[in-house]
Amino acid sequence: MLPTRAEILKSVTFKTSRSGGKGGQNVNKVSSKAELIFDLSANEYLSDEEKTLLKSRLENRIDSEGLLHIIAQEDRSQLLNKEKTIAKLIELLKKSLHVQKKRKPTKIPKGVVENRLKNKAVHSDRKKNRKPPRLLKGE
Repeated sequence: MLPTRAEILKSVTFKTSRSGGKGGQNVNKVSSKAELIFDLSANEYLSDEEKTLLKSRLENRIDSEGLLHIIAQEDRSQLLNKEKTIAKLIELLKKSLHVQKKRKPTKIPKGVVENRLKNKAVHSDRKKNRKPPRLLKGE
């Protein structure tokens, strides 16, 4: 079950810092970089199965304390960067919790098999007709 935005906001913490890169004096004054810290094990709205699934699928993104860090620093506004981190988290949870349906193998239709065999026969006849006729020795 995917958590709502309100549930996510209750369970995450934000850390802000100065953003790097271009921006002139604004970069030196304003802490616009937003880092969202999400604790998987401390969530009540995720079931145990969902937590283990998330831990296995996001193991490269989770640190040693079991925290998931998501960073946004594209915008000059701290609020917009916080919104982007929340959107990234929701999208990440949605992708990670999605269970793919098992593929059902299908039979090849009879008509397809018959067409393939007929085309092979036509191709074979075409190649046979290209060869020069063989002369018989007894004549």
